[in-house]
Amino acid sequence: MKILVTGGAGFIGSAVVRHIISNTRDSVINVDKLTYAGNLESLQSVDQSERYAFEHVDICNRDALDRVFREHQPDAVMHLAAESHVDRSITGPSEFIQTNIIGTYVLLEAARGYWTTLDEARKSAFRFHHISTDEVYGDLEGPEDLFTETTPYQPSSPYSASKASSDHLVRAWARTYGLPTLVTNCSNNYGPFHFPEKLIPLVILNALEGKPLPIYGKGDQIRDWLFVEDHARALYKVVTEGEVGETYNIGGHNEKQNIEVVRTVCELLDELRPDSAFRPHVDLLTYVTDRPGHDQRYAIDASKIQRELGWVPEETFESGIRKTVLWYLENPEWVTHVKSGSYQQWIDKNYATRADTV
Repeated sequence: MKILVTGGAGFIGSAVVRHIISNTRDSVINVDKLTYAGNLESLQSVDQSERYAFEHVDICNRDALDRVFREHQPDAVMHLAAESHVDRSITGPSEFIQTNIIGTYVLLEAARGYWTTLDEARKSAFRFHHISTDEVYGDLEGPEDLFTETTPYQPSSPYSASKASSDHLVRAWARTYGLPTLVTNCSNNYGPFHFPEKLIPLVILNALEGKPLPIYGKGDQIRDWLFVEDHARALYKVVTEGEVGETYNIGGHNEKQNIEVVRTVCELLDELRPDSAFRPHVDLLTYVTDRPGHDQRYAIDASKIQRELGWVPEETFESGIRKTVLWYLENPEWVTHVKSGSYQQWIDKNYATRADTV
Protein backbone atom coordinates (compact mmCIF):
# COMPACT_ATOMS: atom_id res chain seq x y z
CA MET A 1 0.00 0.00 0.00
CA LYS A 2 0.89 3.65 -0.40
CA ILE A 3 -0.44 5.60 2.59
CA LEU A 4 -0.77 9.37 2.82
CA VAL A 5 -0.24 10.42 6.44
CA THR A 6 -1.19 13.98 7.40
CA GLY A 7 0.66 15.40 10.40
CA GLY A 8 3.39 12.81 10.01
CA ALA A 9 6.00 15.03 11.66
CA GLY A 10 3.95 15.34 14.84
CA PHE A 11 4.09 13.16 17.93
CA ILE A 12 1.60 10.43 17.00
CA GLY A 13 2.01 10.93 13.26
CA SER A 14 5.78 10.36 13.39
CA ALA A 15 5.23 7.18 15.40
CA VAL A 16 2.84 5.96 12.69
CA VAL A 17 5.34 6.77 9.93
CA ARG A 18 8.20 5.05 11.79
CA HIS A 19 6.02 2.00 12.38
CA ILE A 20 4.96 1.67 8.75
CA ILE A 21 8.43 2.13 7.28
CA SER A 22 10.16 -0.07 9.87
CA ASN A 23 7.64 -2.91 10.16
CA THR A 24 5.79 -3.19 6.84
CA ARG A 25 6.50 -3.08 3.11
CA ASP A 26 4.15 -0.12 2.59
CA SER A 27 5.13 3.37 1.46
CA VAL A 28 4.34 6.68 3.19
CA ILE A 29 3.72 10.18 1.92
CA ASN A 30 4.08 12.48 4.92
CA VAL A 31 2.06 15.69 4.51
CA ASP A 32 2.86 18.21 7.23
CA LYS A 33 2.72 21.99 7.59
CA LEU A 34 5.53 21.89 10.19
CA THR A 35 3.95 24.06 12.87
CA TYR A 36 5.70 24.44 16.23
CA ALA A 37 4.92 20.80 17.15
CA GLY A 38 6.05 19.28 13.84
CA ASN A 39 9.63 18.04 13.91
CA LEU A 40 11.31 16.19 11.05
CA GLU A 41 14.10 15.12 13.42
CA SER A 42 11.58 12.65 14.82
CA LEU A 43 11.79 10.80 11.48
CA GLN A 44 15.56 10.59 11.03
CA SER A 45 15.51 6.82 11.52
CA VAL A 46 13.32 6.33 8.41
CA ASP A 47 13.55 9.43 6.22
CA GLN A 48 16.22 7.94 3.95
CA SER A 49 13.96 5.04 2.98
CA GLU A 50 12.97 4.88 -0.68
CA ARG A 51 9.44 4.16 0.61
CA TYR A 52 9.21 7.54 2.37
CA ALA A 53 8.36 10.92 0.86
CA PHE A 54 7.75 14.28 2.55
CA GLU A 55 5.45 17.03 1.31
CA HIS A 56 5.58 20.40 3.12
CA VAL A 57 1.88 21.17 2.68
CA ASP A 58 -0.88 22.80 4.74
CA ILE A 59 -4.05 20.66 4.70
CA CYS A 60 -6.05 23.87 4.21
CA ASN A 61 -4.38 24.35 0.79
CA ARG A 62 -6.64 22.55 -1.68
CA ASP A 63 -4.46 23.12 -4.73
CA ALA A 64 -1.42 21.67 -2.98
CA LEU A 65 -3.40 18.67 -1.75
CA ASP A 66 -4.76 17.99 -5.23
CA ARG A 67 -1.18 17.94 -6.53
CA VAL A 68 -0.07 15.55 -3.78
CA PHE A 69 -2.92 13.14 -4.49
CA ARG A 70 -2.33 13.35 -8.25
CA GLU A 71 1.43 12.81 -8.05
CA HIS A 72 1.57 10.14 -5.34
CA GLN A 73 -1.65 8.20 -6.02
CA PRO A 74 -2.18 6.92 -2.44
CA ASP A 75 -4.27 3.87 -1.56
CA ALA A 76 -5.27 5.25 1.84
CA VAL A 77 -5.25 8.39 3.96
CA MET A 78 -4.45 8.46 7.67
CA HIS A 79 -5.49 11.91 8.88
CA LEU A 80 -3.60 12.95 12.02
CA ALA A 81 -2.85 16.61 11.28
CA ALA A 82 -4.45 18.66 14.04
CA GLU A 83 -3.92 21.30 16.66
CA SER A 84 -4.12 19.20 19.81
CA HIS A 85 -3.27 21.08 23.01
CA VAL A 86 -6.28 21.96 25.14
CA ASP A 87 -4.61 24.91 26.88
CA ARG A 88 -3.65 26.49 23.56
CA SER A 89 -7.22 26.06 22.36
CA ILE A 90 -8.48 28.05 25.35
CA THR A 91 -6.13 30.99 24.80
CA GLY A 92 -6.28 30.88 20.98
CA PRO A 93 -9.17 28.83 19.55
CA SER A 94 -9.05 30.20 15.99
CA GLU A 95 -6.14 27.98 14.88
CA PHE A 96 -8.05 24.94 16.10
CA ILE A 97 -11.11 25.90 14.11
CA GLN A 98 -9.01 26.51 11.02
CA THR A 99 -6.88 23.35 11.12
CA ASN A 100 -9.17 20.82 12.74
CA ILE A 101 -12.44 21.79 11.06
CA ILE A 102 -11.60 23.69 7.86
CA GLY A 103 -8.49 21.58 7.25
CA THR A 104 -10.43 18.35 7.63
CA TYR A 105 -13.11 19.64 5.24
CA VAL A 106 -10.52 20.60 2.60
CA LEU A 107 -8.76 17.24 2.98
CA LEU A 108 -12.04 15.35 2.67
CA GLU A 109 -12.88 17.20 -0.53
CA ALA A 110 -9.43 16.61 -1.98
CA ALA A 111 -9.60 12.93 -1.07
CA ARG A 112 -13.11 12.64 -2.52
CA GLY A 113 -12.08 14.33 -5.74
CA TYR A 114 -9.15 11.94 -6.10
CA TRP A 115 -11.20 8.88 -5.07
CA THR A 116 -13.77 9.48 -7.80
CA THR A 117 -11.01 9.23 -10.45
CA LEU A 118 -9.91 5.74 -9.41
CA ASP A 119 -10.89 2.57 -11.22
CA GLU A 120 -13.44 0.38 -9.47
CA ALA A 121 -10.90 -1.96 -7.86
CA ARG A 122 -8.81 0.85 -6.36
CA LYS A 123 -11.91 2.84 -5.50
CA SER A 124 -13.38 0.01 -3.41
CA ALA A 125 -10.03 -0.62 -1.70
CA PHE A 126 -9.42 3.07 -0.80
CA ARG A 127 -9.65 4.08 2.87
CA PHE A 128 -9.89 7.46 4.64
CA HIS A 129 -8.92 6.91 8.28
CA HIS A 130 -9.63 9.84 10.59
CA ILE A 131 -7.75 9.82 13.90
CA SER A 132 -9.60 11.55 16.75
CA THR A 133 -9.63 11.73 20.55
CA ASP A 134 -11.64 10.49 23.51
CA GLU A 135 -12.08 14.12 24.58
CA VAL A 136 -15.00 14.47 22.16
CA TYR A 137 -17.06 12.42 24.65
CA GLY A 138 -16.59 14.93 27.50
CA ASP A 139 -16.59 13.85 31.13
CA LEU A 140 -17.33 10.47 32.69
CA GLU A 141 -19.56 10.57 35.75
CA GLY A 142 -19.42 7.20 37.51
CA PRO A 143 -16.10 5.62 38.56
CA GLU A 144 -16.88 2.50 36.54
CA ASP A 145 -18.15 4.24 33.40
CA LEU A 146 -16.23 3.86 30.13
CA PHE A 147 -16.34 5.58 26.75
CA THR A 148 -17.67 3.27 24.04
CA GLU A 149 -17.97 3.85 20.33
CA THR A 150 -21.61 4.90 20.84
CA THR A 151 -21.08 7.32 23.74
CA PRO A 152 -22.80 10.64 22.90
CA TYR A 153 -20.53 13.56 22.11
CA GLN A 154 -20.23 16.26 24.76
CA PRO A 155 -16.99 18.19 24.17
CA SER A 156 -15.81 20.60 26.86
CA SER A 157 -13.00 22.66 25.27
CA PRO A 158 -12.46 24.46 21.97
CA TYR A 159 -10.01 21.67 21.10
CA SER A 160 -12.42 18.80 21.74
CA ALA A 161 -15.27 20.70 20.07
CA SER A 162 -13.16 21.17 16.95
CA LYS A 163 -12.26 17.47 16.91
CA ALA A 164 -15.92 16.51 17.41
CA SER A 165 -16.80 18.70 14.45
CA SER A 166 -14.17 17.01 12.28
CA ASP A 167 -15.52 13.57 13.29
CA HIS A 168 -19.00 14.61 12.19
CA LEU A 169 -17.67 15.89 8.86
CA VAL A 170 -15.95 12.58 8.15
CA ARG A 171 -19.10 10.59 8.88
CA ALA A 172 -21.20 12.97 6.79
CA TRP A 173 -18.86 12.57 3.79
CA ALA A 174 -19.20 8.80 4.19
CA ARG A 175 -22.98 8.88 4.27
CA THR A 176 -23.56 11.57 1.66
CA TYR A 177 -20.82 10.79 -0.85
CA GLY A 178 -19.98 7.17 -0.04
CA LEU A 179 -16.34 7.97 0.82
CA PRO A 180 -14.98 4.84 2.58
CA THR A 181 -14.06 6.17 6.02
CA LEU A 182 -13.02 4.84 9.41
CA VAL A 183 -12.75 6.78 12.69
CA THR A 184 -10.66 6.04 15.77
CA ASN A 185 -10.83 7.79 19.14
CA CYS A 186 -7.84 7.36 21.42
CA SER A 187 -6.92 8.07 25.02
CA ASN A 188 -3.94 10.17 26.21
CA ASN A 189 -0.73 9.24 24.40
CA TYR A 190 2.78 9.38 25.84
CA GLY A 191 6.22 8.23 24.74
CA PRO A 192 9.34 9.38 22.85
CA PHE A 193 9.40 12.48 20.62
CA HIS A 194 6.55 14.18 22.53
CA PHE A 195 6.57 17.97 22.30
CA PRO A 196 7.33 19.28 25.81
CA GLU A 197 4.13 21.24 26.41
CA LYS A 198 2.24 18.06 27.38
CA LEU A 199 2.23 16.77 30.95
CA ILE A 200 4.75 13.92 30.90
CA PRO A 201 7.58 15.48 28.84
CA LEU A 202 7.03 18.80 30.61
CA VAL A 203 7.48 17.14 34.00
CA ILE A 204 10.57 15.20 32.88
CA LEU A 205 12.34 18.20 31.41
CA ASN A 206 11.39 20.64 34.16
CA ALA A 207 12.53 18.19 36.85
CA LEU A 208 15.91 17.74 35.19
CA GLU A 209 16.41 21.51 35.31
CA GLY A 210 15.05 21.98 38.82
CA LYS A 211 12.03 23.94 37.57
CA PRO A 212 8.52 23.76 39.08
CA LEU A 213 6.36 20.81 38.03
CA PRO A 214 2.97 22.43 37.29
CA ILE A 215 -0.11 20.41 38.30
CA TYR A 216 -3.62 21.66 37.58
CA GLY A 217 -5.90 21.90 40.62
CA LYS A 218 -5.39 18.95 42.99
CA GLY A 219 -3.99 16.73 40.26
CA ASP A 220 -6.84 14.26 40.76
CA GLN A 221 -7.98 14.27 37.12
CA ILE A 222 -7.97 10.71 35.73
CA ARG A 223 -6.74 9.78 32.27
CA ASP A 224 -6.24 6.49 30.44
CA TRP A 225 -2.61 6.45 29.25
CA LEU A 226 -1.62 4.83 25.93
CA PHE A 227 1.99 4.31 24.83
CA VAL A 228 2.36 5.99 21.44
CA GLU A 229 3.94 2.96 19.73
CA ASP A 230 1.00 0.80 20.81
CA HIS A 231 -1.28 3.43 19.31
CA ALA A 232 0.65 3.39 16.03
CA ARG A 233 0.21 -0.38 15.79
CA ALA A 234 -3.51 -0.01 16.42
CA LEU A 235 -3.93 2.69 13.78
CA TYR A 236 -2.17 0.63 11.14
CA LYS A 237 -4.35 -2.34 12.01
CA VAL A 238 -7.49 -0.24 11.60
CA VAL A 239 -6.53 1.24 8.23
CA THR A 240 -5.53 -2.16 6.83
CA GLU A 241 -8.05 -4.48 8.52
CA GLY A 242 -10.87 -2.33 9.91
CA GLU A 243 -14.38 -2.37 8.48
CA VAL A 244 -15.39 0.70 6.48
CA GLY A 245 -17.88 2.89 8.33
CA GLU A 246 -16.84 1.67 11.75
CA THR A 247 -15.44 3.52 14.76
CA TYR A 248 -12.82 1.96 17.03
CA ASN A 249 -11.86 3.25 20.47
CA ILE A 250 -8.19 2.77 21.36
CA GLY A 251 -7.10 2.81 24.99
CA GLY A 252 -4.14 1.74 27.08
CA HIS A 253 -6.03 0.14 30.01
CA ASN A 254 -3.99 2.41 32.31
CA GLU A 255 -6.15 4.80 34.33
CA LYS A 256 -4.04 7.12 36.46
CA GLN A 257 -4.57 10.36 38.31
CA ASN A 258 -2.34 13.13 37.00
CA ILE A 259 -0.64 13.39 40.39
CA GLU A 260 0.17 9.67 40.24
CA VAL A 261 1.78 10.13 36.84
CA VAL A 262 3.93 13.01 38.08
CA ARG A 263 5.03 11.14 41.20
CA THR A 264 5.96 8.10 39.10
CA VAL A 265 8.10 10.25 36.81
CA CYS A 266 9.79 11.81 39.83
CA GLU A 267 10.57 8.40 41.33
CA LEU A 268 12.09 7.22 38.05
CA LEU A 269 14.24 10.34 37.81
CA ASP A 270 15.39 9.84 41.40
CA GLU A 271 16.46 6.31 40.42
CA LEU A 272 17.98 7.08 37.02
CA ARG A 273 19.65 10.36 37.99
CA PRO A 274 20.90 9.63 41.53
CA ASP A 275 23.44 12.47 41.28
CA SER A 276 20.78 15.09 40.53
CA ALA A 277 20.95 18.18 42.71
CA PHE A 278 17.14 18.27 42.69
CA ARG A 279 16.39 14.93 44.35
CA PRO A 280 13.82 14.14 45.53
CA HIS A 281 12.25 15.58 42.38
CA VAL A 282 8.76 15.42 43.86
CA ASP A 283 9.70 18.45 45.97
CA LEU A 284 9.44 20.49 42.75
CA LEU A 285 5.72 19.76 42.50
CA THR A 286 3.77 23.01 42.08
CA TYR A 287 -0.02 23.37 41.98
CA VAL A 288 -1.50 25.88 39.54
CA THR A 289 -5.05 27.15 39.11
CA ASP A 290 -7.15 24.60 37.27
CA ARG A 291 -7.97 25.36 33.65
CA PRO A 292 -11.54 26.29 32.65
CA GLY A 293 -13.84 23.39 31.80
CA HIS A 294 -11.30 20.75 32.84
CA ASP A 295 -12.77 17.24 32.42
CA GLN A 296 -12.37 15.08 35.50
CA ARG A 297 -12.10 11.57 34.06
CA TYR A 298 -11.60 9.83 30.71
CA ALA A 299 -11.55 6.05 30.31
CA ILE A 300 -11.77 3.99 27.13
CA ASP A 301 -13.56 0.72 26.52
CA ALA A 302 -11.22 -0.81 23.91
CA SER A 303 -12.94 -4.20 23.80
CA LYS A 304 -14.23 -3.70 20.24
CA ILE A 305 -10.81 -3.32 18.63
CA GLN A 306 -9.52 -6.25 20.68
CA ARG A 307 -12.46 -8.44 19.73
CA GLU A 308 -12.69 -7.54 16.05
CA LEU A 309 -9.08 -6.76 15.09
CA GLY A 310 -7.09 -8.57 17.78
CA TRP A 311 -5.25 -5.48 19.02
CA VAL A 312 -4.15 -5.12 22.65
CA PRO A 313 -1.49 -2.78 24.04
CA GLU A 314 1.91 -4.35 24.58
CA GLU A 315 3.10 -1.83 27.15
CA THR A 316 1.90 -1.44 30.70
CA PHE A 317 2.07 2.06 32.11
CA GLU A 318 5.06 0.99 34.22
CA SER A 319 7.04 -0.32 31.25
CA GLY A 320 6.01 2.51 28.93
CA ILE A 321 6.78 5.33 31.34
CA ARG A 322 10.24 3.88 32.08
CA LYS A 323 10.97 3.71 28.34
CA THR A 324 9.75 7.29 27.97
CA VAL A 325 11.88 8.73 30.78
CA LEU A 326 14.94 6.84 29.53
CA TRP A 327 14.40 8.16 26.00
CA TYR A 328 14.40 11.77 27.17
CA LEU A 329 17.51 11.18 29.25
CA GLU A 330 19.29 9.58 26.28
CA ASN A 331 18.24 12.16 23.65
CA PRO A 332 19.23 15.60 24.97
CA GLU A 333 20.04 16.84 21.46
CA TRP A 334 16.46 16.32 20.25
CA VAL A 335 15.19 18.08 23.36
CA THR A 336 17.55 21.02 22.86
CA HIS A 337 16.46 21.48 19.26
CA VAL A 338 12.74 21.26 19.98
CA LYS A 339 12.87 23.79 22.80
CA SER A 340 12.64 26.78 20.51
CA GLY A 341 11.80 30.36 21.43
CA SER A 342 8.11 29.75 20.72
CA TYR A 343 8.09 26.88 23.20
CA GLN A 344 9.66 29.01 25.93
CA GLN A 345 7.22 31.83 25.30
CA TRP A 346 4.29 29.40 25.53
CA ILE A 347 5.41 27.95 28.88
CA ASP A 348 5.98 31.43 30.31
CA LYS A 349 2.59 32.66 29.09
CA ASN A 350 0.63 29.65 30.26
CA TYR A 351 2.10 28.95 33.68
CA ALA A 352 4.07 31.90 35.04
CA THR A 353 1.05 33.95 36.07
CA ARG A 354 -0.92 31.04 37.56
CA ALA A 355 1.60 29.37 39.84
CA ASP A 356 0.42 28.65 43.38
CA THR A 357 3.16 26.67 45.10
CA VAL A 358 1.96 24.33 47.85
